[in-house]
Amino acid sequence: MMQLITAALGTPKKPLEAIVLRVDRHKLARRRWRASAADGVDFGFDVPEALQHGDCIFKGETKAYYIEQEPEACLLVEFTTSEASAWIGWMIGNLHFKAAFTDSGILVQDDLAIRQMLEREQIEYQQVQRIFQPAKQGGHSHNPSHSHE
Repeated sequence: MMQLITAALGTPKKPLEAIVLRVDRHKLARRRWRASAADGVDFGFDVPEALQHGDCIFKGETKAYYIEQEPEACLLVEFTTSEASAWIGWMIGNLHFKAAFTDSGILVQDDLAIRQMLEREQIEYQQVQRIFQPAKQGGHSHNPSHSHE
């Protein structure tokens, strides 16, 4: 029997066996999708907003099910100065790529256009495997149907 999930739950009050449901970032961002947990339990998702890595999605008597986002190929640009970091963030945003900001630097998905830009600007970066959770977009949109009156 498939369990229907409509929202993330809070952390269980008592310790339960943790079962993971591994999913990539792109599927996790969708409202409706299906997946199976590590123990074979099937889940259907119909959520109003994207779930996040670590969210508890279902609790039984002895088990709690958690989202485990799959790591992906990323580029990490370490912070040097605030001016350099702002410049790099602007360049990445100008290419319309999403970024995550960590304690150690700016994380972007590994993409040829980003690598070429960083190399052209002689900006050092590391290729890493990480869980990529880009920053949420603010109110900015390039959609011509949105009026700014």
